[in-house]
Parts: sequence; structure tokens; C-alpha cells
Amino acid sequence: MARKRSSAANDFMGIIAMLPWWAGCALALVSYVLLHRIATQKLVANITPGHISDVMTQSIWMGLATAGQYLVPLLCLAGAAMSAYSRHQRKSLVAKVGSGKAADALDGISWQEFEMLVGESFKLQGYQVFETGGGGADGGVDLVLRKGGEKFLVQCKQWKAFKVGVTVVRELYGVMAANGAVGGFVVTSGKFTEDAKSFANGRNVTLIDGPILFKMIKQAQGEVQGRTSESAAQTDTARPKAVVQPLCPQCSKPMVRRTAKQGTNAGRSFWGCTDYPACRGTRQAN
Repeated sequence: MARKRSSAANDFMGIIAMLPWWAGCALALVSYVLLHRIATQKLVANITPGHISDVMTQSIWMGLATAGQYLVPLLCLAGAAMSAYSRHQRKSLVAKVGSGKAADALDGISWQEFEMLVGESFKLQGYQVFETGGGGADGGVDLVLRKGGEKFLVQCKQWKAFKVGVTVVRELYGVMAANGAVGGFVVTSGKFTEDAKSFANGRNVTLIDGPILFKMIKQAQGEVQGRTSESAAQTDTARPKAVVQPLCPQCSKPMVRRTAKQGTNAGRSFWGCTDYPACRGTRQAN
């Protein structure tokens, strides 16, 4: 299917929509002030033969700024409105799925909503999320994640009718190496074939199926609600803090707090995978 052609105005609004809504409003104000200043400049009254080109250039810029002082802020505000609506839509989608009882809550959503949901679930875990739209030269990567200065790639496959095969996982692994990503995730609302699981095993590629994604959303919501409740009850010092189990970065299973018994980190606490020793995934404990 051929892609729709996008205008420069649509591309500009799309870029602004990726920013927080308040950033789009701020850009609207700044652009109006700067362009209005250029549009209201006074032309040189006495034109000498050697300065005709300079005056013509100034006139062109003033003409562009006269129209741009209204058009650019309008596009910025439109992008800000898109950003605010998208944020509201994402929160509503996460709340809707998170309120379900099982992974069946993922059924019935479109692939755009599925990609949006995956991005929001990673964002709730503290990742910076950048949408690529998938396809093209990026090898089908839908999301780029950043956390702690490291880059991760995500490929979304809303395949409920059949299993995701090893080809998809192998392609993502190759794109990771080409783009300097330290890890990758293949996320589906369905299942993975045994070949796909075998290929991902021992590599820095995490396979997330429907049930695991649902657990991620529920856990992320619990962390957000826990931080909100904890902030509201800061004066209650006798109240113990809830301990939230993170997910393993390698197999996405729950983790437990352990204490290192030897080595340079002896005596220090860390999170270890519950599937140890089959999985040796760890996370730092705060």
C-alpha cells in the first residue's frame, strides 16, 4: 500500500506533537514574537545602488515573516493540541486495559492502539520512548527506547491468530547490532514459536507476549499509584513503604531482592530473576 504524502505543515505539526503540549504553546509564543519583530522592521528610506540587493532580501524576509507570524504559531498550537489529545488517549487506553482481569483485555484494539499501549507501558517503567512508525530502512522497528544513556529497540506484532516466528526476532537482532542498541524487545498480543524462543535465549532480545505485556501494564500502574499514595501520605512516617517487584530485563519474569555473598559487591542488595539459575538477569536495588 502506498504511503500518503504529507505536507510540510503536517510534518511540522507532527514534530510539535511529539513534544509536551506546554512546549508547543511556548514555541507558538516565541515564534510570534520573533517573526512579528522581523515583519515590523522599517525599510531603508534612501536606497543606494550598492545596497539594492540587501533591501530586496530584507523585503522578502519581511513578507515571509508577515505571513509566518500567524501561520507558525497556529501550527504550533495545533501540534500542542495533538500532543495533549494523544497523551489523554494513551492514559485512557492504559487505564482501560489495566482495569481488565486478564490479557484478553488486549483483544479488540487496533494495531495503532497496540503500538501506543506498548510505548506507554515502557514509558511508565522510566524509558524515554520515540515512535518511528515501523517499516522502511529501520527494519520494522516501531519504538526506540532510551534509559540510562542506553538504547533499546522495540518491534510490535499484534498477531493474535498465529505465532511470531524466528525470522522477526532474527531481523530485530540484526538491526540492533547495526544501530548500536544494547537490547531489544519483540512484543506481541499472541505467542512466539519455539524457534523464536530458542534464538532469543542467551541473547539480549526479550520476547513479550500478551500475558507478559498485561502484567507489565498492571505493574506499571501499581508503581504509579504507589508513588501517588506515598506522596500523599508523606507525613505518616510509621507507614511502611510498599516494595514493588521489577520485571527481569532478560525474560520479563518477576524478580526478588537478594544479597550478594561474594565478590566486590558482597553485602549489597540487588534484584535477581526468580527463574535463576536458568536466567541470570539482575537489576540494581535502590
